[in-house]
Amino acid sequence: MTHTDLADWQPRPLPQREPLAGRYVRLQPLDLAAHGDELWRALQGPDCDPLLWDYLPYGPFPERTAFDAWLAANAASSDPLFFAVLDLASQRAVGLLSFLRMTPKDGCIEIGHIAFGRAMQRSPGSTEAVYLLAELAMGTLGYRRLEWKCNALNARSMRAAERLGFVYEGTFRQHMVIKGRNRDSAWFSILDREWPACHAAFQRWLAPANFDDQGRQKRRLEELRD
Repeated sequence: MTHTDLADWQPRPLPQREPLAGRYVRLQPLDLAAHGDELWRALQGPDCDPLLWDYLPYGPFPERTAFDAWLAANAASSDPLFFAVLDLASQRAVGLLSFLRMTPKDGCIEIGHIAFGRAMQRSPGSTEAVYLLAELAMGTLGYRRLEWKCNALNARSMRAAERLGFVYEGTFRQHMVIKGRNRDSAWFSILDREWPACHAAFQRWLAPANFDDQGRQKRRLEELRD
């Protein structure tokens, strides 16, 4: 079946609230009791990324009570469907992310609400966390379109999307009002016909052979898609 011939198309299953295991991280369904203390330290502690909350529609949370209420609401949600990211080396929760805007009838799904602690940023684990959700959606469940959206001013998220293989589609002007400010939203996607090349590049990049003894990458992810 091609991307234009959809006579045999069937709606795709929704992702389930189940763990996903990788080489560097494990994704666990978000749980306040299990992950609250570690996520509070990773996302709000003294060593957290001061820029983390700049473009998210919530946070920062100077008080633990508000943070826990936000985390509990995320854990109870089915769309967005949140996962905590556990670093396998330390066995600690170091971030979270979600599926959202899941549309099984159209085979469209988004990855977002990404909040990674400083220790996780620019690490193999941060790439693998996104890959695990992407592989579940595009590989296992057979979705047609994987989306990534961000504030058009968020240069870090824009760079991350393109590095991960998402294709820029355009900017929705005056798309939202977030924290009392206008948000123009940049839209990116990976389509089903593009996923095999992305999948192969992810696997090659995440392989232990791609890193030296100091954990530095030998080849960039973008190079492996060429």
